Amino acid sequence: MNISLILQMAADAEPDRVGLVCDGRRWSYAALHAAAQGAAWRIRDSGCSHVALLDESSEAAAIALFGAAIAGVPYVPLNYRLAGADLAALLGRIAPAYVVGDAAQIERLSPGLGHVVRSRAEFVAQAEAAAEGPELDEGEETIAVQLFTSGTTAAPKAAVLRHSNLLSYILGTVEFASAPEEDAVLVSVPPYHIAGIAALLSSIYALRRILLLPAFDPDAWLALVAAERATNAFVVPTMLSRIIARVDAGAPADVASLKALAYGGGRMPLELIHRALDLFPDCGFTNAYGLTETSSTVALLGPDEHRAAHRSADEAVRARLASVGRPLPTIELEIRDEDGRPLPAGERGEIYVRGDQVSGEYRERSALDADGWFPTRDAGWLDADGYLFLAGRADDVIVRGGENISPGEIEDVLMTHPALADAAAVAIPSVEWGEAVGVALAAKAGQAAPSEDELRGLIRGRLRSSRVPERIVFVDALPYNEMGKLLRREVRKLF
Repeated sequence: MNISLILQMAADAEPDRVGLVCDGRRWSYAALHAAAQGAAWRIRDSGCSHVALLDESSEAAAIALFGAAIAGVPYVPLNYRLAGADLAALLGRIAPAYVVGDAAQIERLSPGLGHVVRSRAEFVAQAEAAAEGPELDEGEETIAVQLFTSGTTAAPKAAVLRHSNLLSYILGTVEFASAPEEDAVLVSVPPYHIAGIAALLSSIYALRRILLLPAFDPDAWLALVAAERATNAFVVPTMLSRIIARVDAGAPADVASLKALAYGGGRMPLELIHRALDLFPDCGFTNAYGLTETSSTVALLGPDEHRAAHRSADEAVRARLASVGRPLPTIELEIRDEDGRPLPAGERGEIYVRGDQVSGEYRERSALDADGWFPTRDAGWLDADGYLFLAGRADDVIVRGGENISPGEIEDVLMTHPALADAAAVAIPSVEWGEAVGVALAAKAGQAAPSEDELRGLIRGRLRSSRVPERIVFVDALPYNEMGKLLRREVRKLF
């Protein structure tokens, strides 16, 4: 099978139903499928080895994704926010590519490599004008999507997802044509993130109308929900925080149509999700945990579990609101120690996953072990009922005098202080202990920063003395990427 069959099935079942709305233009499923076929001709004729998108979310992203699939070449959406040198390096690794983006920029960054470049408008117009597409490449083991991971000290890895991985995820989690015609999902995540690609595939398979917001802005998000009567949405924690801040400030907010709001991509502060549940009591919240290498979601905390945890007087049940739920039925998940041995419930280790949707593959190598397990490099633990709790990246652990300390446990305590808006704990060098705890904090607007003695006393009263920070710094705001992930490497630079 080939992921383009998802769009073909939608076009065959409901050709006239609106499938996508962007910048005021409405696309039926039949029109989207025809454009994808037209794009496939252009891509095939170009002789290029990849299809790249260097642009914001738009109909071009959907057409390029499915056009590349029909043509049988990998789709490679690039992070248009990267520095020029970084983009040049990535363009060099996929040359020659059929690139949707700014021709002058791409020629300046990557001259003489044979790229075929079309602006968004040119690409869409030429796709619409072309004839019916070429014969479908149905090799399910070929690469459908290639996503470059965010490099820290090394060059980004090229994570690859095959058609079989993506189809396994969609077919295992979505029922075909399950959305009524009035359903509409608001997608505002960048096109180069797995969440954006998964949203396109799953929404089209369900026949749900997709509302694309090219660049997130809380007022624009609220206006689009109201104008299109959005029923579903996906946000990252920083987006939800900004939306709630605008609602609390009195911004127009007709969100009565919202039935389901999924979030993921970063750590959700407990205070924020409790506020969201109070503010939108008729909306079902879902916490989705997944990775690029797993074709998106591998664990979910669903709406009923959110409501139960939010209202419960049982501390064990209430604590589940800080979890990412339980693994999908199609996913196997284990917590392992440093030697790769499975750990019992309650013990912290590295999260390993296995399943047909799990690629665990890079252009450079496969990261799967001999039995098909993928080491996520995320740390966490399972409770007695199988709920998964994250404890940051395995590399983020603070090792103080041989004792492993999770940054999350310190951050959770700090965030109980009413004057703090955000907190991050990182490892800092220590002559005595090897590593010690440093915390970077942001105070709420209009609030005075607490004293260091007060903060150290707060942690000492709730945790062991080894968790008390050696250094504390205050900043206006902590550094996050566009998907709401805290950039701890940038936090470390503060020390």
